[in-house]
Amino acid sequence: MQRLGKKNYSSVSEFILLGFSSDSQVGMALFTFFLLLYLTTLLGNGLIVTLIYLDSHLHIPMYFFLSILSLVDISYVTTTVPQMLVNMVCPRRTIPWGACIAQMFIFLVLGIAECVLYAIMAYDRYIAICFPLHYMLLMSHLTCIKMVTVCWTISIAGALIYTVITMHLPYCGPHKINHFFCEVPALLKLACADTSLNDKLDFILGFILLLVPLFLILVSYVRIFASILRIRSSQGRLKSFSTCASHITVVTMFYGPAMTMYMRPSSWYDPERDKKLALFYNVVSAFLNPIIYSLRNKDIKEAFLKVFGDR
Repeated sequence: MQRLGKKNYSSVSEFILLGFSSDSQVGMALFTFFLLLYLTTLLGNGLIVTLIYLDSHLHIPMYFFLSILSLVDISYVTTTVPQMLVNMVCPRRTIPWGACIAQMFIFLVLGIAECVLYAIMAYDRYIAICFPLHYMLLMSHLTCIKMVTVCWTISIAGALIYTVITMHLPYCGPHKINHFFCEVPALLKLACADTSLNDKLDFILGFILLLVPLFLILVSYVRIFASILRIRSSQGRLKSFSTCASHITVVTMFYGPAMTMYMRPSSWYDPERDKKLALFYNVVSAFLNPIIYSLRNKDIKEAFLKVFGDR
């Protein structure tokens, strides 16, 4: 893996994000669609955070982590969608070198944080269902803060490694990124150097940051389902399972596309497919999360009626 020389660094001062379509009519239709999707995502996740903050009955670890997830989703889409919307109406579609690095780093921090946060939320459900009498003791406020701190520490460290090993490659042209934002796999295709070492490091990081949290989630749910099956009451089993169904749904939506993107060989690179995958685990997932949690969560519905019904 070559280090970035001064000559190579100065030869590419900005990149061009090709996005989805160069046709003006299609571009305006996509602009309208993604703008509405973005605003709805901000509204839905912002509503979740507001309800959890205002309703004291939701001041428990489960909803604390859900509020963190909603804040991450708001930041996640804001990292990519505004830039994409600007590029749809701006003919140049350029992004400076420094802005591209910043976007990549922030995107990775938030993406890794979401992976780790899903594992924390699965552990929270495991404690709540398998050790209900000790739940508030084991999941104290201090413990929750420590978990979130560890989550952000892992996220920043992982994103920093990804960004450094990607941006230390020489980029001497072409400078057109066939994507709607600066994502690692798309940027690696522009490097004028052997990226085989990067591919190996990316796979190792993907294993640590994607598969390890996924393994912890699976272990948690194996124990949760074993505990649920021991409940004699069918109503009790249904109630316990319903608290996990939303989390299982959002984990499946996020991990499938993310693993396909970051753990496949570079020879499988397909820019059009990658853009669709990135849209799904970045934009669509953040859009659907508040809907899934709201529709399947009685406490959220009651908090909504309580907070806004009184007003």
